[in-house]
Amino acid sequence: MTDCPRPSGSLSRSLLPSSLGQGSAARACFTHCAPNTLPGIDIAKSKGARYRLGPELEICGYGCSDHYYESDTLLHSFQVLEKLLQSPATQDIICDVGMPVLHRNVRYNCRVIFLNKKILLIRPKISLANAGNYRELRWFTPWSKARHVEEYFLPRIIQEVTGQETVPFGDAVLATKDTCLGAEICEELWAPNSPHIEMGLDGVEIFTNSSGSHHVLRKAHARVDLVNSATAKNGGIYILANQKGCDGDRLYYDGCAMISMNGETIAQGSQFSLDDVEVLVATLDLEDVRSYRAEISSRNLAASKVSPYPRVKVDFALSCPDDVAVPTCMPIQWRHHSPEEEISLGPACWLWDYLRRSKQAGFLLPLSGGIDSSATACIVYSMCHQVCLAVKNGNADVLADARMIVNDETYIPKDPREFCKRIFTTCYMASENSSQDTCNRAKLLAEQIGSYHINLNMDAAVKAVVGIFSVVTGRTPQFSVCGGSSRESLALQNVQARIRMVLAYLFAQLTLWARGMPGGLLVLGSANVDESLRGYMTKYDCSSADINPIGGMSKTDLKNFIQYCLENFQLTALRSIMSAPPTAELEPLVDGQVAQTDEADMGMTYAELSIYGKLRKIAKAGPYSMFCKLINMWKEICTPREVASKVKHFFRMYSVNRHKMTTLTPSYHAENYSPDDNRFDLRPFLYNTSWSWQFRCIDKQVSKLEKNKGISVAEDVD
Repeated sequence: MTDCPRPSGSLSRSLLPSSLGQGSAARACFTHCAPNTLPGIDIAKSKGARYRLGPELEICGYGCSDHYYESDTLLHSFQVLEKLLQSPATQDIICDVGMPVLHRNVRYNCRVIFLNKKILLIRPKISLANAGNYRELRWFTPWSKARHVEEYFLPRIIQEVTGQETVPFGDAVLATKDTCLGAEICEELWAPNSPHIEMGLDGVEIFTNSSGSHHVLRKAHARVDLVNSATAKNGGIYILANQKGCDGDRLYYDGCAMISMNGETIAQGSQFSLDDVEVLVATLDLEDVRSYRAEISSRNLAASKVSPYPRVKVDFALSCPDDVAVPTCMPIQWRHHSPEEEISLGPACWLWDYLRRSKQAGFLLPLSGGIDSSATACIVYSMCHQVCLAVKNGNADVLADARMIVNDETYIPKDPREFCKRIFTTCYMASENSSQDTCNRAKLLAEQIGSYHINLNMDAAVKAVVGIFSVVTGRTPQFSVCGGSSRESLALQNVQARIRMVLAYLFAQLTLWARGMPGGLLVLGSANVDESLRGYMTKYDCSSADINPIGGMSKTDLKNFIQYCLENFQLTALRSIMSAPPTAELEPLVDGQVAQTDEADMGMTYAELSIYGKLRKIAKAGPYSMFCKLINMWKEICTPREVASKVKHFFRMYSVNRHKMTTLTPSYHAENYSPDDNRFDLRPFLYNTSWSWQFRCIDKQVSKLEKNKGISVAEDVD
């Protein structure tokens, strides 16, 4: 197994003046007994915690995917559990860990709760996440027996540690000497019939949630609101632990550990961090919960009729007899990151995990001087900032990783520009169609972030490839501005783009060798989510890479991010990059100036593309539904006929280019309208591009609308 993502866990010592804690642990792996779970428990105990909650499936890692089918995954999870049970760190504290469990030949996503070498309860997940990036129903079965507990026969390696033959398995709560705790697992918080509702009515005062929730721009608001609302109507304390880090795929789990009481946030964990272990502590008084509930008559009336949960009695208290004088924590205002800050921090942490875990020596980026590649470069520069800050704050793991990457056991990264020079190579690949302006912009940005920058001209390679075609066929293609057809012009543009990809990988493999340095570089892509949706890219061009930090981000968000970097990193080179119109620079210049622009080529604006993407994926709109929504949304700027023409043009281009998504570079998932068909957007890639039935429905509706307004009706919209 490879290293698992940094989970964000939680710890608590709770009741009348009491404390709750929350932390994060990372790189839990089968080869070394969840090495960051145990340090997290140690820190929790040192802060007085009496209950420790870890993230979802933390023992094996949430992102195991089809490895869950393997018996090895179950075996190794129990081997790690055995080590945790035996460790002195887990004594005198209730520990709540996540792992897969096979019960009566059915695989469940479970919480295993134990105390002093005794398993108290195995609680299986009730509501599974099965939309978007989540496929839990592929590997697990939801527990469908509400308020029902069965006997689970423990494996022999666990029996030998605990002395137990069987333990409770099912939907139950824990009754300690001083309070009652109930568990939710990730998706259950988001479900319309969340367990915390019935548990709260049955007297559960502390709710825990072990989560595997990935980062999406602007998603944290929804998560925080759900946690606070969980206790606003019903009272209680809610502790949420979420994984943090890269799972070895497209997702980044962003932490956001938190503690809430009676509808208000009490403690907030970091959303983005390179720290492997984070502990969040609060001191709360459960009498505040009881007082809060006492005056909610509707809640008390419902509570008097609720069906009781099975209670597992625990001879242990979460409070201490002498904690009366301990001060309690006050509510705080949640500090949300702006979308620009999220772009700066989330993908930067994701890149760092990929770099350190792949054990490569850095990144190579084809830097064109445009917004997309410049935004990608800024994310790498932000990563360098995060690494230097973590080392400055004493993070020994980050320092060790940085030294491994640069192959220098004495190195200490202090300056982001200097670190960037060591691990980041940028390359401007000029052709006869490139302008001096873009060359200068790329060079200046590289100087300001400190990357090792290469300027090269690839005209010889392009002419050689086209020359081979001419020798074989006896014909030489021309650009359309030189009298060639659109087919010729497109082919000539694609040749340039694909040669850039070949050169990118050549330089990624050999640049460090040429400089007398060890290792190779990961190639970064820089195609945004809107271009992918429209298919405005060449298959196997320089958008093809090892990973793409901005592949899930819209052009609009990237422009705002560039402005953020200009202001916060003082990268003045970005000012001219922002003002320049986006261009592929694949067609001949006119009087030395760029004549080709992205939006003119696409036949639509980036702002329109973002709207199309959200309607297509998030609103589940086909051509006709999209037309119906847009005639109202755009009624001030477009006639129905114009809207119809735009919608039909988008769907033609989308369907013609959908096949390109089959080879899309793995991208940081940041938008819920991502067209990534490898995991998130499961749609065909071979379409009837005429959309005959759908477009005919649009035409009929346009005719009706125009007839009602007294406009003469044309045969067709186009």
